[in-house]
Amino acid sequence: MLVAAAVCPCPPLLVPEVAAGAAPELDTARAACTDALGVLAAARPDRLVVVGPGDGAGLEVYPHGARGSFRGFGVDLEVSLGPDRGTQAERTRSVRPESEWTEAGLSYGLAVGAWLLGRTGWADAPVEGVGVGEDLPAERCAAIGRDVAARAGRVAMLVLGDASACRTLKAPGYLDERAAPFDAEAGRALGAADVTALAALDAALARELKVSGRGPWQVLAGAAEDTDLAGALLYEDAPYGVGYIAATWS
Repeated sequence: MLVAAAVCPCPPLLVPEVAAGAAPELDTARAACTDALGVLAAARPDRLVVVGPGDGAGLEVYPHGARGSFRGFGVDLEVSLGPDRGTQAERTRSVRPESEWTEAGLSYGLAVGAWLLGRTGWADAPVEGVGVGEDLPAERCAAIGRDVAARAGRVAMLVLGDASACRTLKAPGYLDERAAPFDAEAGRALGAADVTALAALDAALARELKVSGRGPWQVLAGAAEDTDLAGALLYEDAPYGVGYIAATWS
Protein backbone atom coordinates (compact mmCIF):
# COMPACT_ATOMS: atom_id res chain seq x y z
CA MET A 1 0.00 0.00 0.00
CA LEU A 2 1.28 3.45 -0.89
CA VAL A 3 1.55 5.53 2.29
CA ALA A 4 3.54 8.57 1.12
CA ALA A 5 5.27 10.08 -1.88
CA ALA A 6 7.79 12.82 -2.49
CA VAL A 7 8.02 14.50 -5.88
CA CYS A 8 11.32 16.17 -6.72
CA PRO A 9 13.00 17.61 -9.81
CA CYS A 10 16.09 15.79 -11.02
CA PRO A 11 18.44 18.12 -12.90
CA PRO A 12 22.07 17.11 -12.32
CA LEU A 13 22.58 20.78 -11.35
CA LEU A 14 20.92 19.91 -8.02
CA VAL A 15 24.25 18.29 -7.15
CA PRO A 16 26.54 21.15 -6.04
CA GLU A 17 29.64 19.51 -7.46
CA VAL A 18 27.98 19.49 -10.89
CA ALA A 19 26.57 23.01 -10.58
CA ALA A 20 29.91 24.39 -9.35
CA GLY A 21 29.68 28.19 -9.17
CA ALA A 22 25.96 28.16 -9.95
CA ALA A 23 25.13 25.89 -7.00
CA PRO A 24 23.51 28.60 -4.78
CA GLU A 25 20.88 29.26 -7.45
CA LEU A 26 19.15 25.98 -6.62
CA ASP A 27 19.47 26.13 -2.83
CA THR A 28 15.71 26.66 -2.46
CA ALA A 29 14.97 23.65 -4.65
CA ARG A 30 17.40 21.50 -2.65
CA ALA A 31 15.75 22.59 0.60
CA ALA A 32 12.33 21.65 -0.78
CA CYS A 33 13.62 18.21 -1.75
CA THR A 34 15.04 17.73 1.75
CA ASP A 35 11.66 18.63 3.25
CA ALA A 36 9.92 16.21 0.88
CA LEU A 37 12.17 13.33 1.89
CA GLY A 38 11.42 14.12 5.51
CA VAL A 39 7.77 13.32 4.82
CA LEU A 40 8.83 9.91 3.46
CA ALA A 41 10.84 9.13 6.59
CA ALA A 42 7.96 10.20 8.82
CA ALA A 43 5.68 7.71 7.04
CA ARG A 44 7.86 4.82 8.33
CA PRO A 45 7.73 2.77 5.11
CA ASP A 46 8.81 -0.83 4.76
CA ARG A 47 10.12 -0.13 1.24
CA LEU A 48 11.06 2.92 -0.80
CA VAL A 49 10.62 2.84 -4.57
CA VAL A 50 12.51 5.56 -6.43
CA VAL A 51 10.90 6.30 -9.80
CA GLY A 52 12.54 8.52 -12.38
CA PRO A 53 13.31 9.00 -16.08
CA GLY A 54 15.00 5.98 -17.62
CA ASP A 55 17.81 5.87 -20.14
CA GLY A 56 15.95 3.62 -22.57
CA ALA A 57 12.51 3.37 -24.11
CA GLY A 58 11.07 0.80 -21.70
CA LEU A 59 11.13 -0.13 -18.03
CA GLU A 60 14.36 -0.42 -16.03
CA VAL A 61 14.52 -1.95 -12.54
CA TYR A 62 17.47 -1.38 -10.20
CA PRO A 63 18.14 -3.23 -6.92
CA HIS A 64 19.06 -1.74 -3.58
CA GLY A 65 22.69 -0.65 -3.74
CA ALA A 66 22.76 -0.09 -7.52
CA ARG A 67 25.39 2.48 -8.36
CA GLY A 68 25.58 5.50 -10.60
CA SER A 69 27.90 8.42 -11.18
CA PHE A 70 28.09 11.96 -12.50
CA ARG A 71 31.19 11.40 -14.61
CA GLY A 72 29.14 12.17 -17.71
CA PHE A 73 28.81 15.70 -16.33
CA GLY A 74 32.52 16.07 -15.68
CA VAL A 75 32.40 15.22 -11.96
CA ASP A 76 34.05 12.16 -10.41
CA LEU A 77 31.23 11.48 -7.96
CA GLU A 78 29.60 8.09 -7.37
CA VAL A 79 26.28 7.42 -5.65
CA SER A 80 24.34 4.33 -4.65
CA LEU A 81 20.64 3.61 -4.40
CA GLY A 82 20.37 3.35 -0.63
CA PRO A 83 23.18 2.43 1.77
CA ASP A 84 25.08 -0.80 1.21
CA ARG A 85 23.34 -3.51 3.21
CA GLY A 86 26.15 -6.01 2.94
CA THR A 87 25.57 -9.26 1.11
CA GLN A 88 23.89 -9.73 -2.23
CA ALA A 89 21.50 -12.23 -0.61
CA GLU A 90 20.25 -9.56 1.78
CA ARG A 91 19.53 -7.26 -1.15
CA THR A 92 17.70 -10.00 -3.04
CA ARG A 93 15.20 -10.49 -0.22
CA SER A 94 14.19 -6.81 -0.32
CA VAL A 95 13.74 -6.15 -4.04
CA ARG A 96 12.38 -7.66 -7.24
CA PRO A 97 13.74 -10.98 -8.58
CA GLU A 98 17.33 -10.82 -9.80
CA SER A 99 16.17 -11.74 -13.32
CA GLU A 100 14.44 -8.34 -13.58
CA TRP A 101 17.39 -6.21 -12.49
CA THR A 102 18.98 -3.73 -14.88
CA GLU A 103 22.72 -4.31 -15.21
CA ALA A 104 23.68 -0.81 -16.33
CA GLY A 105 24.42 2.02 -13.94
CA LEU A 106 21.66 4.28 -12.66
CA SER A 107 20.02 6.62 -15.15
CA TYR A 108 20.82 10.28 -14.54
CA GLY A 109 17.46 10.94 -12.86
CA LEU A 110 17.83 8.01 -10.48
CA ALA A 111 21.42 9.06 -9.78
CA VAL A 112 20.09 12.42 -8.63
CA GLY A 113 17.57 10.56 -6.46
CA ALA A 114 20.36 8.46 -4.98
CA TRP A 115 22.31 11.65 -4.26
CA LEU A 116 19.28 13.14 -2.49
CA LEU A 117 18.88 10.01 -0.37
CA GLY A 118 22.56 10.01 0.53
CA ARG A 119 22.45 13.72 1.36
CA THR A 120 19.62 13.17 3.83
CA GLY A 121 21.14 9.99 5.25
CA TRP A 122 18.31 7.69 4.17
CA ALA A 123 18.44 4.40 6.09
CA ASP A 124 14.76 3.94 6.90
CA ALA A 125 13.88 1.14 4.44
CA PRO A 126 15.27 -0.90 1.53
CA VAL A 127 15.32 0.96 -1.78
CA GLU A 128 14.44 -0.11 -5.31
CA GLY A 129 14.79 1.98 -8.45
CA VAL A 130 12.46 2.13 -11.44
CA GLY A 131 13.48 3.92 -14.62
CA VAL A 132 10.55 4.93 -16.84
CA GLY A 133 11.22 5.20 -20.56
CA GLU A 134 10.01 8.29 -22.37
CA ASP A 135 7.90 6.21 -24.77
CA LEU A 136 5.92 4.29 -22.16
CA PRO A 137 2.22 5.21 -22.57
CA ALA A 138 0.10 6.49 -19.70
CA GLU A 139 -1.71 3.17 -19.32
CA ARG A 140 1.57 1.26 -18.92
CA CYS A 141 2.86 3.82 -16.42
CA ALA A 142 -0.31 3.51 -14.35
CA ALA A 143 -0.01 -0.28 -14.38
CA ILE A 144 3.55 -0.03 -13.07
CA GLY A 145 2.29 2.21 -10.28
CA ARG A 146 -0.50 -0.20 -9.37
CA ASP A 147 2.06 -3.00 -9.18
CA VAL A 148 4.19 -0.93 -6.81
CA ALA A 149 1.22 -0.13 -4.57
CA ALA A 150 0.08 -3.76 -4.49
CA ARG A 151 3.25 -4.98 -2.79
CA ALA A 152 3.08 -6.10 0.80
CA GLY A 153 3.69 -3.64 3.60
CA ARG A 154 3.97 0.13 3.64
CA VAL A 155 5.41 1.51 0.40
CA ALA A 156 6.74 5.03 -0.13
CA MET A 157 7.80 6.56 -3.43
CA LEU A 158 10.39 9.15 -4.38
CA VAL A 159 9.26 10.38 -7.79
CA LEU A 160 11.76 12.29 -9.90
CA GLY A 161 11.28 14.30 -13.05
CA ASP A 162 11.32 17.79 -14.51
CA ALA A 163 8.55 19.73 -16.19
CA SER A 164 9.09 21.42 -19.56
CA ALA A 165 12.47 22.58 -20.81
CA CYS A 166 10.92 25.27 -23.02
CA ARG A 167 10.05 28.15 -20.72
CA THR A 168 12.46 30.80 -22.06
CA LEU A 169 14.46 31.67 -25.17
CA LYS A 170 17.61 30.31 -23.50
CA ALA A 171 15.99 27.10 -22.27
CA PRO A 172 17.34 23.78 -23.61
CA GLY A 173 14.25 23.42 -25.80
CA TYR A 174 13.89 27.12 -26.68
CA LEU A 175 10.68 29.04 -25.90
CA ASP A 176 7.37 27.27 -26.50
CA GLU A 177 4.18 29.06 -25.52
CA ARG A 178 2.59 25.72 -24.56
CA ALA A 179 5.19 25.09 -21.86
CA ALA A 180 3.96 27.41 -19.12
CA PRO A 181 0.34 26.16 -19.24
CA PHE A 182 1.53 22.54 -19.24
CA ASP A 183 3.77 23.17 -16.23
CA ALA A 184 1.04 25.05 -14.39
CA GLU A 185 -1.37 22.14 -14.75
CA ALA A 186 1.30 19.62 -13.75
CA GLY A 187 2.19 21.69 -10.69
CA ARG A 188 -1.46 22.06 -9.72
CA ALA A 189 -2.09 18.31 -10.11
CA LEU A 190 1.02 17.34 -8.13
CA GLY A 191 0.20 19.81 -5.39
CA ALA A 192 -3.39 18.58 -5.16
CA ALA A 193 -2.62 14.84 -5.51
CA ASP A 194 -4.96 14.85 -8.50
CA VAL A 195 -4.42 11.39 -10.00
CA THR A 196 -6.98 11.93 -12.75
CA ALA A 197 -5.26 15.06 -14.04
CA LEU A 198 -1.83 13.43 -13.93
CA ALA A 199 -3.10 10.39 -15.82
CA ALA A 200 -4.48 12.71 -18.50
CA LEU A 201 -1.18 14.47 -19.24
CA ASP A 202 -0.52 14.32 -22.98
CA ALA A 203 2.51 12.11 -23.63
CA ALA A 204 3.10 13.49 -27.13
CA LEU A 205 2.99 17.09 -25.95
CA ALA A 206 5.22 16.24 -23.02
CA ARG A 207 7.79 14.79 -25.40
CA GLU A 208 7.70 17.93 -27.56
CA LEU A 209 8.20 20.10 -24.47
CA LYS A 210 11.05 17.87 -23.22
CA VAL A 211 9.19 16.95 -20.01
CA SER A 212 11.10 14.17 -18.25
CA GLY A 213 8.59 13.82 -15.39
CA ARG A 214 5.48 12.79 -17.34
CA GLY A 215 6.05 9.04 -17.07
CA PRO A 216 7.18 8.98 -13.42
CA TRP A 217 4.26 11.24 -12.42
CA GLN A 218 1.83 8.87 -14.13
CA VAL A 219 3.40 5.93 -12.29
CA LEU A 220 2.65 7.82 -9.08
CA ALA A 221 -0.92 8.42 -10.24
CA GLY A 222 -1.41 4.70 -10.77
CA ALA A 223 0.06 3.85 -7.37
CA ALA A 224 -2.22 6.34 -5.61
CA GLU A 225 -5.48 5.40 -7.35
CA ASP A 226 -7.04 3.72 -4.32
CA THR A 227 -5.62 5.98 -1.63
CA ASP A 228 -6.79 9.18 0.02
CA LEU A 229 -3.39 10.87 0.11
CA ALA A 230 -3.39 14.66 0.28
CA GLY A 231 -0.90 16.74 -1.68
CA ALA A 232 1.19 19.78 -0.78
CA LEU A 233 3.18 21.87 -3.27
CA LEU A 234 6.58 22.78 -1.81
CA TYR A 235 8.35 24.41 -4.74
CA GLU A 236 7.61 25.50 -8.31
CA ASP A 237 9.94 27.58 -10.45
CA ALA A 238 11.71 27.58 -13.81
CA PRO A 239 15.37 28.48 -13.40
CA TYR A 240 17.33 28.12 -16.63
CA GLY A 241 13.98 27.90 -18.45
CA VAL A 242 13.22 24.43 -17.08
CA GLY A 243 10.22 23.75 -14.87
CA TYR A 244 11.05 22.25 -11.46
CA ILE A 245 8.35 21.03 -9.07
CA ALA A 246 8.59 19.59 -5.56
CA ALA A 247 5.56 18.22 -3.71
CA THR A 248 4.53 15.69 -1.09
CA TRP A 249 1.64 13.24 -0.87
CA SER A 250 0.79 11.90 2.56
